[in-house]
Amino acid sequence: MKKFIFAIALFFSVLAVQAQTKTTQKPADEKVPDEQESLAKDYLSQIMGVAMSATSNMKLFHFVYDWIGTPYRFGGSSKRGIDCSAFTKELYSQVFNLDIQRSSRDIFSMVSPVKKDELQEGDLVFFKIHSRRISHVGIYLGNNRFAHASSRGVAISSLDDAYYKRYFYRGGRMLESFKAELEKQSSNKN
Repeated sequence: MKKFIFAIALFFSVLAVQAQTKTTQKPADEKVPDEQESLAKDYLSQIMGVAMSATSNMKLFHFVYDWIGTPYRFGGSSKRGIDCSAFTKELYSQVFNLDIQRSSRDIFSMVSPVKKDELQEGDLVFFKIHSRRISHVGIYLGNNRFAHASSRGVAISSLDDAYYKRYFYRGGRMLESFKAELEKQSSNKN
């Protein structure tokens, strides 16, 4: 309910700002979808704390937004409850059309390491929380923010947060060889 009220308030604040700006008559052939996409980018940018003007993958941000607030459930894989690896698997399936592994450790075996300061939108971030082994995974969104299914549910967090900074292990980018293999397997199924 809080998410819904927040979304409505944010929507109306964006409308109010636009109403205050000077507008000129637009030619009839100007594309309205471009304006709508721009509004969507502004809206998601404010909610997620990531500069949407720099993104090329709105599908990623729409997916994350749709899942925010979904409760955490170990072993879960639906909107009724989901864990971090299932969330990552579902995101990669829906946004990137890739069928990846189910556990955070297995997903880590599919990536090439990326330094924290070289992370790009869609890269994966791995954590060793109270463990010597990888125990948590999230999806990097930009501006040191990442989406993940935490104990508080699907949320957006910051890598600068003391908790995540403490347990951060590595960033990772899907290996090109795995991408090619997964795409090949996907096309063979069709």
